[in-house]
Amino acid sequence: MSTTRSNPVLAYYDKAFLDSDDGRPLRILAEYLQPLQAFRRERIQETVVFFGSARLREDGPLGRYYADARELARGLTEWALSLNRDPVPFVVCTGGGGGIMEAANRGASDAGGRTIGLNIGLPYEQRPNPYITPGLSFEFHYFFMRKLWFAYLACAMVAFPGGFGTLDEVCEILMLSQTRKLSRRIPVLLYGESYWREIVDFEALARYGMIEEGDLQLFEYVDTPAAALEKLKGWLAQELEYPLPAFAKTVTPER
Repeated sequence: MSTTRSNPVLAYYDKAFLDSDDGRPLRILAEYLQPLQAFRRERIQETVVFFGSARLREDGPLGRYYADARELARGLTEWALSLNRDPVPFVVCTGGGGGIMEAANRGASDAGGRTIGLNIGLPYEQRPNPYITPGLSFEFHYFFMRKLWFAYLACAMVAFPGGFGTLDEVCEILMLSQTRKLSRRIPVLLYGESYWREIVDFEALARYGMIEEGDLQLFEYVDTPAAALEKLKGWLAQELEYPLPAFAKTVTPER
């Protein structure tokens, strides 16, 4: 009696293995290498990251923040395009979902610029918004890899009103700046001063000695797209004078 034997599946084609606990390091590495390859291919070297709630709607109670995020992203992209640099710097990057993220991607798209979405798989199935540039939309499983890519190429960040996710992202960047784990400072704008002062009492942290008084200089409040754009242009103009090499490591690795 003859028997037919099939060849074993190559390990990198073995989906059961790749989805297993033992395959987790490979999945994590893939979430670093795939965006790296895409950003090199698309010549993305500097980004400006927009954070904010996915729940905030254009026609909702806080809809003005959607309009402001869209206007700011459009103005920033128009300015970046006007610099006539190749590749175009300061590409708008968001978490890729709805709300503020959609508004910022939409504004950059309005201006005719490219725009990035770093989406995350969530139980309520957050989906990429339609304004992300094809080839620059990414899906992550691991929050920490997504946050690495937020920081990796960022030259500045703007945080609009948001919830736990936005707070986590903002505090991550502030902590990395505070502890000098960044090879360059990433300026942070908190958009909507009344909202942020009600949500987080940063001054109280300094009064109680939980942070240094100087740590309050790691961020600034803004309330209008015009004011935010002027702040960003001032910071980013300095970035153009002293650029890091392409894909220089923004996040300093632990030794």
